[in-house]
Amino acid sequence: MRFTRASGILLHPTSLPGPHGSGDFGPAAYHFIDWLVTAGQTLWQILPLGSIGPGNSPYMSTSAFAGNPLFIDLQDLANHGWLDAIDLNRADFPASRVDYGSVIPFRMGLLHRASRRFFASRNKNHEDFDAFCAQQKAWLEDYALFMALSQHNAYKEWSDWEPALARREPGALQAARRQLAEEIQFWKFVQWRFFRQWSDLKRYANERGVKIIGDIPIFIAYHSADVWTHQQLFYLDESLRPSVVAGVPPDFFSETGQLWGNPLYRWDAHDKEGYAWWIERMRAVTQLTDIVRIDHFRGFVGYWEIPAKDTTAMNGRWLPGPGDKLFDAIKNALGRLPIIAEDLGVITPDVVALRDKFELPGMRILQFAFPGDATNNFLPHNYVHNTVVYTGTHDNDTSRGWFQFATDRERVFVQKYLKTDGREIHWDLIHAASESIADLALYPFQDILGLGAEGRMNMPGKAEGYWEWRFQWAEVADWHAARLREISAVHGRNNIKPLPLPEYPSGKASP
Repeated sequence: MRFTRASGILLHPTSLPGPHGSGDFGPAAYHFIDWLVTAGQTLWQILPLGSIGPGNSPYMSTSAFAGNPLFIDLQDLANHGWLDAIDLNRADFPASRVDYGSVIPFRMGLLHRASRRFFASRNKNHEDFDAFCAQQKAWLEDYALFMALSQHNAYKEWSDWEPALARREPGALQAARRQLAEEIQFWKFVQWRFFRQWSDLKRYANERGVKIIGDIPIFIAYHSADVWTHQQLFYLDESLRPSVVAGVPPDFFSETGQLWGNPLYRWDAHDKEGYAWWIERMRAVTQLTDIVRIDHFRGFVGYWEIPAKDTTAMNGRWLPGPGDKLFDAIKNALGRLPIIAEDLGVITPDVVALRDKFELPGMRILQFAFPGDATNNFLPHNYVHNTVVYTGTHDNDTSRGWFQFATDRERVFVQKYLKTDGREIHWDLIHAASESIADLALYPFQDILGLGAEGRMNMPGKAEGYWEWRFQWAEVADWHAARLREISAVHGRNNIKPLPLPEYPSGKASP
């Protein structure tokens, strides 16, 4: 599907400012949308909205359908009378990073308090809660029970629970629902508030001409409601543990490959069920966002299977994925969807064929453009229109950080190619992405702010210390929006007209 020429910003909600330790769906999110409008941007790309997993990664969620409780705006709960102002009076969180060790217990404690107050009284909000639970019943019932059981079992992996519960024997499940009724209601309450707040925020964005680009990981976490509920769809051994796991072979990011550890799909079982789980997953994410980026698209053609006992990804093997069968099933059920294919990594002709058969735009990363020569597929002169270009993604260093640690050859090449001295390499790359023929151009907010490696969001293969970056509004000057707006205008993105050229701090008078 071709997209109208446009541009926007990559920023996960956790990176937004706010008083409660991490970004959320509160006032700063609305302010950011207003900033996008001022900057002439019509796209806001986020990372997966599900709960975080090991290493605080949003790509290892406990559910393919549920939202992250940390995104819930606590002030909204106070406005409803479910929290008191004093409950929110804590200001000792770091401003420039998310300290998950302190943020999670703080926020979850207040969510429990708000839930108890909500269920202690009956009013019109309960009608909306009941309607939400009925609408989302297909996944919400199992998810809420799974989370309640996880907490009851000290968050041990579900295969270590009582065998009858691990194997989902009906009598054991019924007994658990009675025993954990209050906690089950809590998790439903949390999802109700998440979905209602996100719906309001997305509506605000759409009404102002901003579309949301979501992100769907190809794989899901082993300790998740989905694997526990749909065990037949995954490769599990007799002890209900994964027999093989996901990852990628040695690549740009790691000499030993990346061992993700997610359980792998039994694609034959999905095929027998008409890919029903995938269809519902895609239906759910397209209701939350306007465009969907599918992570690790190449895994649908061929995926890297690693023995579960291995400690690196080096000894895996390539096996065939579902290919066009899956995307035909999705198309037949849901129609043509606005999808971006993350086609990075080891890309073979069959991956390109699948992408092009369904007219999905692929991705180009400018930071990958300069190790080779003029034939490099990531150089702008080699693009096609149906492409999404990034200066970098959440897995890359910032543009300034990349340039600082690039090889001498890369620095010489990029300086010659972009006709730059490198002092404003982040704006040079933004300019190159914007003027390219790619239909969509996206820039991490860190590049707009000109941050170095301290602003990096993630380092693939590193389990700790990432996904923590946040900005503060004091770092954002009026000229950031003005300069980005002008670049987008002169390159015909977002249907905006150029404004009189301002003077920027660098002394440059034009974009």
